[in-house]
Amino acid sequence: MPLPEYAHDGDAGLDLYAAENASLRPFERSLIATGIAVAIPEGYAGFVQPRSGLALRNGLTFVNTPGLIDSHYRGEIKLVAVNLDPQETLVINKGQKIAQLVIQSVGRASLVEVDDLGPTVRGTNGFGSTGI
Repeated sequence: MPLPEYAHDGDAGLDLYAAENASLRPFERSLIATGIAVAIPEGYAGFVQPRSGLALRNGLTFVNTPGLIDSHYRGEIKLVAVNLDPQETLVINKGQKIAQLVIQSVGRASLVEVDDLGPTVRGTNGFGSTGI
């Protein structure tokens, strides 16, 4: 299996490849192996994202997007793929680029219990509160 690689200078995501053939009927989910494991340094995490072209053309996405890979995880990267095309079966071939892995610096929060969060302009306004 090819190692993850950046397709172009300046890319944020490393390409991930399918380590097996798979076929997903419309709206079917399947666990797809990549054949690789990574050792992400402490203070960083990996985030697995779908490839936009496959999402647009074939309806391929991942149920838990972005998939989180913590720095202490050492197992194989596997992707929970789903075919969102309502009519066509999605065929994934071994060696096909199917996802991208973004490695990002992450901070650790220190949580403090409080009685009041303090006011903001947005407050508790949630979904659609920006006018969309």
